[in-house]
Amino acid sequence: MDGGKNSVISELKFSSVVPAKATGNDKVRELTAIDLAMKLHFIRGVYLFRGSEEVRNLTIYDLKKPLFPLLEQYYVVSGRIRRRIDDGDRPFIKCNDSGVRIVEANCEKSIDEWLSIIEGDDKFLHRDGCLVHTQAIGPDLGFSPLAFIQLTRFKCGGLSVGLSWTHILGDIFSASTFINAWGSIMNNRPAHQLRPAPAGLIWPFRSTRLSTPPVKRLDPTGELWIGSSDCKMATRSFRITGEQLDRILSVVGRNRAVNFSTFEAIAAIFWKSLSKIRLEDSDSRTISIYSTKCPNREGEIPRNGMEMSGVEADFPVAGAAEGELAELIVKKKIDEGGEIEEVVEKGKEESDFIAYGARLTFVDLEEANIYGFELEGQKPVHVSYEIGGVGENGVVLVLPGPPRDDGRDGGRAVTVILPEKQLPDLIDELQKQWKIV
Repeated sequence: MDGGKNSVISELKFSSVVPAKATGNDKVRELTAIDLAMKLHFIRGVYLFRGSEEVRNLTIYDLKKPLFPLLEQYYVVSGRIRRRIDDGDRPFIKCNDSGVRIVEANCEKSIDEWLSIIEGDDKFLHRDGCLVHTQAIGPDLGFSPLAFIQLTRFKCGGLSVGLSWTHILGDIFSASTFINAWGSIMNNRPAHQLRPAPAGLIWPFRSTRLSTPPVKRLDPTGELWIGSSDCKMATRSFRITGEQLDRILSVVGRNRAVNFSTFEAIAAIFWKSLSKIRLEDSDSRTISIYSTKCPNREGEIPRNGMEMSGVEADFPVAGAAEGELAELIVKKKIDEGGEIEEVVEKGKEESDFIAYGARLTFVDLEEANIYGFELEGQKPVHVSYEIGGVGENGVVLVLPGPPRDDGRDGGRAVTVILPEKQLPDLIDELQKQWKIV
């Protein structure tokens, strides 16, 4: 961790948790082409809990104890990377019970002080970044944990749970399901016996391809899985209330015959805003859409199950109506999973790849149960997720907002990872046009 950037976080302690019972020597997880496309990406999730009596009384032992039976079920999370010498050094996960790394830390601020921090004061330093311990896979692949859990205690007694999860294990739906299962065991609800993941998606053959590729090739990274980039990226979160969401749907859907989701309406707004900022460069007319038809991963082995699609406009995006763009997403979305599999399998020995940010990428997480994690019956007051290793075209994650006590729609949380220099203009554009902050 960067001591200057994270000076409010102190007293770090490291330990490991392993499965309650030995998995055995013959368990492996083979990595698909889609997994390998995610090789240089990782997931970061942060859950904030206020300092209720129940949360204050939780000890580190209370938090770690349920992880032992959890990892017995999710044994792949405790594995380590190995390579097949007889298959071009193709990586796979050896389920050898090496464990998950636990980080304990303290924060000198209270939860309320933390939530009041304005993101962006320090050159758009993301507020929640130092509540997750992020470490690259490698250079000693055989010893690199695939997941870290950081437990940060605030001065008010509040608690943060930060998850760092390598994307080859699975997508955000799988990562959040893992965390929710931990909470279930802690609340004396038994963990589900995990069933095998469903068969991989069968991607339709398409002879028509979009003008820009869905993944970006990089020089091989060897034993250190970090994608190099000359572009400095930054993260910023925006809150869209339920009331704002109603207005967005009303305006974007006006005079449109096609029904579209809140995700598609939000994606249209951010697509147009970023196209205006980028002055309609050649890449801004083509985007990637990641979504899923199977958001419920309870009782399922973690996997990368997102459907990967592309959309291309044949008109200037910056001057289009948001409704026109949302309609385009609905009507013209093209499945690209087959193309990605083909490109990665053919080039895996000569190249590595990044998927998020190869184009401007929109990720539909509206149905992710990110507020399903409970500690002693207490729900988090704030949850955030982001993706690491993003390419310079950026990523927009659309997540559910915090549930409201009155049962009304809690709105959406939108997290963007973009070149740092583009964030000020995006903030101004969203504030001016939509009152989104």
